[in-house]
Amino acid sequence: MTDERFMSLALLLARRRKGLTHPNPTVGAVVVKKGEIVGLGWHEGAGKPHAEVVALEQAGKEAKGSTLYVTLEPCPHHGRTPPCTEAILRSGVSRVVIATLDPNPQVSGRGVERLRSEGVEVEVGVLEEEARLLNEDFFRFITSERPYVTLKLAQTLDGKVATLSGDSKWITSLESRRVAHRLRSEATAVLVGITTVLSDDPQLTVRHIPMKKKVLRVVIDPDLEIPPDSKVLDTREGETLLVHSADSGKAEKLKEMGVETLRMEKIDLKELLRYLKRRGVLHLLVEGGAYTVTQFLKERLFDRIVIFQAPKVLGEGKGIGDIGVSSVKEALKLKLRREIKLGDERVFEFVPEEGRRLRW
Repeated sequence: MTDERFMSLALLLARRRKGLTHPNPTVGAVVVKKGEIVGLGWHEGAGKPHAEVVALEQAGKEAKGSTLYVTLEPCPHHGRTPPCTEAILRSGVSRVVIATLDPNPQVSGRGVERLRSEGVEVEVGVLEEEARLLNEDFFRFITSERPYVTLKLAQTLDGKVATLSGDSKWITSLESRRVAHRLRSEATAVLVGITTVLSDDPQLTVRHIPMKKKVLRVVIDPDLEIPPDSKVLDTREGETLLVHSADSGKAEKLKEMGVETLRMEKIDLKELLRYLKRRGVLHLLVEGGAYTVTQFLKERLFDRIVIFQAPKVLGEGKGIGDIGVSSVKEALKLKLRREIKLGDERVFEFVPEEGRRLRW
């Protein structure tokens, strides 16, 4: 139980930086000697010291003969920073407790092997499920051809995300929107379709919460309909990527405004996700609208669905469209992982049903 107590603290430290370390995982570390904490650390962001190194530096000479608790396997290779395994060996730590192995082929198992080869006692798997859940987006990013994808919807009791005219402000309360902005803060990029831009003129920035972060704003706009004064094109608020298929001079004008453009002969979501991964997008939050979310559902390109539900009824309106299901047996089956109550509203988090997880 002692190991679990200190690992819980390491996980808590890691959660502080959730969404701020991309394309790296979020990691926490605790150094303990004779039952006393002598060092704490977490990874601040790409290019900065890893959690283990920060904790060991804080521990100083007390690290010798201590136990190091770390939420992810220490790296044994040179990247933007030197190998963490060598820092651990130099510190004189006698035991290392790791929550989970790193899925990165450059690391997986090699960090453990390096430490054991030098006589360090290593234990793996303490609170492993919690650690893997914390970095599930990183695991997807490392082991597949695309980023981790979250689909987010704000809808009424009858499943509508907007009226027939496209009005969707505001289906949910400010409290729910704060939670939605927390979701944005955990993502690398936020994606919407042009219909959402034309109807809502969103900023797609992180607001309503203390965390300061800029996300990449991605807009799918096949025919380059976006007005040049759209808020999402304000590059002072962050980078913007416009995905289009039209061949016109408007794309050049957008580039002159500092907007990145990506032309595809035909909008291909799989190819777009590959591009975003190459660009370093670890976690993509798809915010809509209904047509865009429907396309991701239809192609089964998601890892999680988060639904904000308000106790309202619109009757006729816009909702999820055809996702290629013709019978109940073919229905997309999901598992409820979490439910949050926010006043009269609810937030539901779903993942693909166990055994039918999406692998691409």
